[in-house]
Amino acid sequence: MIVRELNDVIGSERDVHGETWNSRRLLLAGEKMGFSLHDTLIHAGTETTMCYENHLEAVYCIEGEGEITVLPDGPTYPIRPGTVYALDQHDRHCLRATTQLRMVCVFNPPVTGTEVHDESGAYPAAAAAT
Repeated sequence: MIVRELNDVIGSERDVHGETWNSRRLLLAGEKMGFSLHDTLIHAGTETTMCYENHLEAVYCIEGEGEITVLPDGPTYPIRPGTVYALDQHDRHCLRATTQLRMVCVFNPPVTGTEVHDESGAYPAAAAAT
C-alpha cells in the first residue's frame, strides 16, 4: 500500500514548477500503478498551451475558474469545480485560468517525476516509455 500526504510532497523533488503551473506529483511511474496522479495549481491570469503527444490525461477541477479551448479553432469549455475533461485524442489545447485553478490530473502512461513541457507543449517521449 502507498500512503502519501500532499504536505509531504510540497517542497520536495515531486513539487515541479512551470511558468504557469505547479504540479505536486503524488504518484509516479516508479510506484508502478500504470498512471501518475498530480495535484496541480494553474496560476491565476495565465494561459498554458499544451499537447500531450505521448500521454493521455484526465483532469478534474476542484477549485477555481477558467476555460479550455481545443486548438486551433475551438470549441471552448468553461472550467469550474466539478468539471472533468479528458484529452483522449492527444488534443492540442489552451488552458486559461481566470482565478487559480486546482486540478487533479491523471496521466497514462505515468510521468517519472521531473518532466516539464517541451516547446510543443508535451512531456518528452522518454517519460512515456518508462
